[in-house]
Amino acid sequence: MLADLGERSGDIALQCSETAGFLGELNLRIQGDSARLANLQRNMDTLAASQGESVAAAQELSLTARRAGRIIADGHEVIGLSLGEVAGLVAHVTGLEDHLRRFLTVIEAVDDISEELGAIARQTRLLGVNAAIEAARGGAATQGFAVVADEIRRLAGQAGESAASVGDKLGQLDRDARALIGGVEANIVRGRDVGTHIDRLRLSMAEIASLVTQFGDRSEAIATCTDAADGDVSALRQGLALFSRSSSESALRVDVAREQLEGLEGMANAMLNTAAHGPQKTRNSRYIAMAEDGAQEVATLIEQAVADGQLSLADLFDTDYRPIAGSDPVQYLNGFTRFADAMIQPLIDRHTAQDSAIIGCCLLDMNGYLPTHVSVRSQSQRAGMREWNMEHARNRQIFMDAQTRRALDEEGDFFLFTYRQDLGEGRYRALRSVFVPLVFAGRRWGLYEVGYLI
Repeated sequence: MLADLGERSGDIALQCSETAGFLGELNLRIQGDSARLANLQRNMDTLAASQGESVAAAQELSLTARRAGRIIADGHEVIGLSLGEVAGLVAHVTGLEDHLRRFLTVIEAVDDISEELGAIARQTRLLGVNAAIEAARGGAATQGFAVVADEIRRLAGQAGESAASVGDKLGQLDRDARALIGGVEANIVRGRDVGTHIDRLRLSMAEIASLVTQFGDRSEAIATCTDAADGDVSALRQGLALFSRSSSESALRVDVAREQLEGLEGMANAMLNTAAHGPQKTRNSRYIAMAEDGAQEVATLIEQAVADGQLSLADLFDTDYRPIAGSDPVQYLNGFTRFADAMIQPLIDRHTAQDSAIIGCCLLDMNGYLPTHVSVRSQSQRAGMREWNMEHARNRQIFMDAQTRRALDEEGDFFLFTYRQDLGEGRYRALRSVFVPLVFAGRRWGLYEVGYLI
C-alpha cells in the first residue's frame, strides 16, 4: 500500500513538474510579451507626441491657409487695379506715337512755310536792289524812293536771316522729334511685351488664388484627419495600458500558480521519497541500491586520490568556475574538472551501462556544477547547435532546480525525486533521480546522481 502510494505520489510530482514547467514557460512568454508591450508603449508615447505635434502643425497649417486666402483675396483686387493702371500707361505710351507723328507733320509744314518766307525775302531783297538802282537814275526827284528801297532791302535781309534761323531750329526740332519717335517706338514694342506679361500675370494670379483655395480645403481636411487620428492614438494608448496591466496581473497569477505547483510537487516527491525509505521493495529499489554503490565507489576513489596526493582538497572543493570561451550553453572549468574526466568518467560509464533504463550517472557539487558526465553526454560542443549541445554536451555545465537544491540542502542517506529534465529549446523528458550525498574530509561536497527513465 505504501509503495503504491509512493508511485502515485511520483506520478503526481511528475504532473506537477510538467504543469509547473508549462506555467514557467507561459510566464516567460508573458514576460517577453510584457517587455515587447512596454517597448510598444514607449513607441506609442513617441507616436502620441509626434501626433500631438502633427495636430498642432495641421491646425497652424489651416490657420496659415486661411490667412493666405484672406491676403490673396484682399491683394487680388489691388493687384488687378495696379495691373490695369500699368496697362493704361502702356496704352498711353503706345498712343504717343500718333501725336508725335502729327507733330512731325506740323514741323514739316512750318518748315515749308519758312522756306517760302526765305524765298520771298530773297525776292524782296532783289526788288529792293532794283528799286535802289532805278531811284539812283531818277536823281533828286526819286531820292525819297531810294530811302524806301534801302529800307525794303534791309527788312528783306532781316526776314531772310530770321527765316534761315527758323529753318535751323525747325531742323533741330525735326531731328529731336524723330529721335523721340524712335524711342517711343522702342517703348511701344516694350509696352506690347509688357502687355503680354501683364496678361500672363493676371492668369498666374488667378491660378495662385485657386491654389490657395485648394490649399485651404486640403489643410482643413488634414486638420480633421489629424484630430481623428489623435483620438485613435489616445484610445490605442489606453487599450495598451489596460492590456499591460492585465498582462502583468496574469504573469503574477501564473507565477503564484507555478510556485503553488512546485510546492505540491515538493510534497508529492517527499511522499515518494518517504515511500522509498520504507521496507517494501519497489521498482525504484534497484536504482537506489545502484546509486548507493556508485556513490560509495566514487567516494573511495576520491578519498584515495586525496590521500595519495593525486588530488588536493582545494581542487576538489574549487568553486572558481572559469567559463570556456565560445561555449553555448556556457561550460566551465575548475580545479577538479581534469581529474573527474580522467578518473570519474570511466567509473560512471560502467555504472550507467548496468541498466538500459539509466540515462546517466554523474556528480554535481553544492552549486550544481557537473565537472564530468558519462562519455555519451560529454561530447565536444558543436558551434551554433545549442539544442544538440544541451543533450550531448551536458558536462561542465551548472544545473539547478528546486529538487536538486532540496537534495543538496537536506540531510539523509539518499533522495528519490521525479522531475522533468531540461533538454533546451523547450524540450523535456520525465526522469527519476536518486541523489546520494558525498562528503569528504567532513565537509559536504555535493551529490552522486543516477537518473533513469520511469
